[in-house]
Amino acid sequence: MTGMRSVLRALATAAAALLVATAVSPAPAQARPEPKAPEGFVTLRSVDPTIVQEMRYTTAHTFLGERVDGYRQPVCVLTRPAARALHLAQKRLLRQGYSLKVYDCYRPQRAVDHFVRWAKDLDDQAMKGEFYPLVDKSRLFDDGYIAEKSGHSRGSTVDLTLVRLPALPTRPYRPGEPLAPCFAPKGERFPDNSVDMGTGYDCFDTLSHTDDPRIQGAQRANRQFLKRTLTDVGFVNLPEEWWHFTHKPELFPDAYFDFPVDRRSVAGH
Repeated sequence: MTGMRSVLRALATAAAALLVATAVSPAPAQARPEPKAPEGFVTLRSVDPTIVQEMRYTTAHTFLGERVDGYRQPVCVLTRPAARALHLAQKRLLRQGYSLKVYDCYRPQRAVDHFVRWAKDLDDQAMKGEFYPLVDKSRLFDDGYIAEKSGHSRGSTVDLTLVRLPALPTRPYRPGEPLAPCFAPKGERFPDNSVDMGTGYDCFDTLSHTDDPRIQGAQRANRQFLKRTLTDVGFVNLPEEWWHFTHKPELFPDAYFDFPVDRRSVAGH
């Protein structure tokens, strides 16, 4: 019996120790829920399903050479006023045989942070031949091509172009394929179903300035047509990028959001 009592005491002691350990052990870490978009954000497709969407940052065809952080789905997310303004512009363009095509819309802060990390890695120049052939990568911050904050993160800025209808889809980029400069003649640079704007999208070069005097003829006319159409519905062009427009007044002029580009971020809006 003495031996049995010893066994029972040992079991009780072990059980008590286990209870104490359980009480003081930290709870397992909970995954932090993803932030959601505030009311006022929508998917562009819910406002105008006819606008062509080619969401570049969900692909490897970027100046980074890879998909960008925070882009979960190839969906354009914008503030509702900006989306409605694009809808007005699209209605006018469709009557003239054109469509808008968006490359980027709302951009989460984590994507901007990804740009910054890439720009600081001077050894990674895999996409230089297409996107910044004449710019030393060490100059990207000083020359204004990369910044630590972006107006896209406020939700009223969009990168876009014009497509002549009927439009064939742009072929997929094949990682590792030979690169052509973004300012090469249209037939030589990466194929895009956009009208000829003189450079490709995200071309880090002064030729991308909307009113660069070296851009003439049909290329200049196309840029001015896009700018005039969007200005008429409340957008303001960034002079250094023919594709970059911000709807004014901005719904969130002082915010920089970080919810992911995903339909679930605006579910129910």
